[in-house]
Amino acid sequence: MQQGCRVSDIKMETRKQGLLRRHRRNKRITMAVALPIMVALDWFAGWSSLPVLLLLAWIAHEAWFSDHLFYSPRDDYQYSFPASSQVATGTLSKGRIALDAVDLTNSMDTLILEVFIHSSWLGRWLDPHILICAEAVLDRQDFEQGASGRRYLNISGLLPELQSGKLRLRTRFCRLSPEVRLYAFSNPDYAMRRVMVIAPHADDAELAAFGLYSRSDEACIVTLTQGEIEAHNYARMGLDKAAAARLKGRLRSWSSLAVPLWGGVPASRCVQLGYYCLQLTPMASAPEQAFPSLESGDSDIRSVRRFNPITLPGDVDGVPSWRNLVGDLAALLVAFRPEVVVLPHPELDPHPDHIQASKLLDEAVALSEWSPEVRLLYANHLYDNDRWPMGPVGNGISLPPCHTGLPIDGLWSPLLKDSVRMDKAQALAMQHDLQTPLPLKKRLRRLIQWVLAGRRWPEVGQDDFFRKAVRRHELFWVRVSR
Repeated sequence: MQQGCRVSDIKMETRKQGLLRRHRRNKRITMAVALPIMVALDWFAGWSSLPVLLLLAWIAHEAWFSDHLFYSPRDDYQYSFPASSQVATGTLSKGRIALDAVDLTNSMDTLILEVFIHSSWLGRWLDPHILICAEAVLDRQDFEQGASGRRYLNISGLLPELQSGKLRLRTRFCRLSPEVRLYAFSNPDYAMRRVMVIAPHADDAELAAFGLYSRSDEACIVTLTQGEIEAHNYARMGLDKAAAARLKGRLRSWSSLAVPLWGGVPASRCVQLGYYCLQLTPMASAPEQAFPSLESGDSDIRSVRRFNPITLPGDVDGVPSWRNLVGDLAALLVAFRPEVVVLPHPELDPHPDHIQASKLLDEAVALSEWSPEVRLLYANHLYDNDRWPMGPVGNGISLPPCHTGLPIDGLWSPLLKDSVRMDKAQALAMQHDLQTPLPLKKRLRRLIQWVLAGRRWPEVGQDDFFRKAVRRHELFWVRVSR
């Protein structure tokens, strides 16, 4: 790939963008079919009715058809659970779960309940959801409008209530089949280990793992890129495109070093590598070649490294190449010697920079000869559902949609206390990129969905990540080195 390729050229190569193009094409086809029908109706009803019909069609689209959902909500979720997980079949009667004989020990910290959901007719227009009720807990986990089929509830942290029969499921705009299956996982508390969080961009660590790293006494955070692209909001200050991107990169780089202090991680354990957003994929394909910023034009990664606590191989020449990136991470593995590395899930998270994180870690481990014992994988984005985790802020995280039979080695879903959730929300509020004002179209969409679809958004921030990331649980896929 040439160095001068545009941002859109790289994005077009991803599966996510292909799904989005197909979605938009289908919408155009629908509009092309619907418009002649509206004109025909208008012909018989009088010319004044066409604007009303168009307005109603737009409102209906924004309320119920604007979600980027690239699969049928009637499809089953498909996961392949490991033989090591404890499995129990059971039945659901009047909201109570009765499991067949199974030995669930107190060490079972992560509980996933397989259910079969069937939306009611109201569930095609309002988000169907399940209320998980216990004595001191009321959780809510939402699913797609019109959802039907296999889904996975996250009831982690509710083992005592499950064992005592005090756990109840109540449905809204849907019903559940009586057959259920429980998958239980036992994990050590990984926060008590030496933890390295790999964040491709300056808010990924907080979105995925603030609760985890804020409990760890030996956490370090490594941010791979400046995250400087798409700096339109900064261009409004009178800056040209390059200057706006440069300012955004500096601000997000500062955030990557400063915000973790709110979670108890000192600057001496935070590193900003300073590579350029959306360039990791071409870098990996040409390891010796330099790939400057797509928008600022900068080509020296040392411009945002002056606060780093450690000297790295890439500091010698500042070249934004894959060779330097692998060398930098290898040096950090030796310096911090993490037992647990937290990074994006390469099969679930579609962002090109996120996908490359696993390849980067593999090569850095081979170069450094320091191998972490455990990888905890997270997904801050999905290929086919932009709303997951669905539902209001503060509730649990059900397993995301997956239709490929994704193998699971293990799952770990620690609970976040109310105080930690508030701190996490404030950590996100400190991230410059999550404070961009919503455009008018999105504000109107939210108003329409609030009125017609019953959706709610948190007060602490406008960006949808405040709703998606500040949850009762955090969720990690566990891969143990063999």
